[in-house]
Amino acid sequence: MTTTPDTSVAARADFVPVIGLEVHVQLRTTTKIFCSCSTRFGAAPNSNVCPVCLGLPGALPVLNRKAVDFAVLAAMALECRVNQSSIFARKNYFYPDLPKGYQISQFDKPLAELGWIEIPVASGTKRIGITRLHLEEDAGKSLHEGFAGATETTAIDLNRSGVPLIEIVSEPDIASADEAHEYLTRLKEIILYTGVSDCNMEEGSLRVDANVSVRPAGDKQFGTKVEVKNVNSFRFIRESLAFEIQRQIAVLNSGGTVTQETRLYNPNEGRTYSMRSKEQAHDYRYFPEPDLPPLVVDEHWQSEIRANLPELPEARRRRMIAQYGITDYDARVLTATKTFADQFEAAAGAAKNPKRVANLVQSELLGRLNARNLALEQSPISMKGVALSADLVESGAISGKMLKDLYDLSFSRNQDFPVVYEREKPQQITDESAIDKAIDEVIAANPKQLEQYRAGKKTVIAFFIGQVMKATKGQAKPQLVNERLARKLEPD
Repeated sequence: MTTTPDTSVAARADFVPVIGLEVHVQLRTTTKIFCSCSTRFGAAPNSNVCPVCLGLPGALPVLNRKAVDFAVLAAMALECRVNQSSIFARKNYFYPDLPKGYQISQFDKPLAELGWIEIPVASGTKRIGITRLHLEEDAGKSLHEGFAGATETTAIDLNRSGVPLIEIVSEPDIASADEAHEYLTRLKEIILYTGVSDCNMEEGSLRVDANVSVRPAGDKQFGTKVEVKNVNSFRFIRESLAFEIQRQIAVLNSGGTVTQETRLYNPNEGRTYSMRSKEQAHDYRYFPEPDLPPLVVDEHWQSEIRANLPELPEARRRRMIAQYGITDYDARVLTATKTFADQFEAAAGAAKNPKRVANLVQSELLGRLNARNLALEQSPISMKGVALSADLVESGAISGKMLKDLYDLSFSRNQDFPVVYEREKPQQITDESAIDKAIDEVIAANPKQLEQYRAGKKTVIAFFIGQVMKATKGQAKPQLVNERLARKLEPD
């Protein structure tokens, strides 16, 4: 019988979670780390292989320089110290999808160390340390779902064998499932800004293993560590950690002991299950890779790589807030991806009022995209189109109502805003006599509301504004409508 963890505040009050994350990121090279085989995803099984990545006798590895460039760039973006000399090692273990019987990785002398990421917390910000960042090759893939009609066959695809990875290991500084989610969100954001990976979790470009334990509040000694593996989304990582924390606390509160093991998360049930015991630390028998010399990334090489370091998300947000007068929230939305930020800045730089561009992106563009479950890249309205619409409103050429109607037309026709605007050419009515005529007709048609207004119910003016805008098909300039109505509604 399975015991449901006690999730009450009382059950959690005396324990503190301790979480460390190991993140594997596939580098965006066209070829593998030690050979010239393609890294293209989706190729036919075992088609992107050669004697080197198959581990055939006599085949020798040759390090991919681009993989080193990408790894160092990522390390710099994560505030790591890049070691001028690092050593490749053989990590020995036996598994069907590891053809050599060992994985080329780095152990006691990694490429980079001692980095950090800052995450937002209730009290401000918190710095999560990064222990190390090292290069390694990926293993192949075991396919257990059934192959060629067989239900009990495991198939091996070695296309991934030798694909270049960086492993980013955090310090055990993370104290909740929410903090883990924030750390991963920031990490992915930074990696995407550098361009070293596409971080596509569905294709295996970003994979996360979490180590989690709990200890009594005030204790310095760590509790028994449990590893949670093979979780394929940040949301599920947060859910699995939240469950695992509660499960371990329930075990300890009931007088039991937490077993050191590896567990898998079932998102359909919202719980973890034991995969295998991990009572002893596995001895991988690391030793230096004899076929690869020490990797030396000297000051000159590091300087060349640092020159390619882009403006990173947090620095860009601070600059955009100061430069465009936008809010912190606006800046976070607009810098969610580098492409989005680049497009916004190109549009805002040419617009009369950058803040209005930011407001329209938030209020009009993203709202419509989210309602239709569309990504920014699928938007019919370009960022240049948003800038044009902002300028038209700014100059008084169109009203906010007209803009909304034009945006709706853009989405329904799948055409950019400038195309729709040129075709429709709506003109805002600024002629006072035309607006006065519409106001007079509305007042004459609604004597009851006029009586209510003059009796002191001033909120009725909103009704009259709506009727005038309806009568002018939304083309009357709102400011003039307000001014003229206020005059005409007062008794002579």
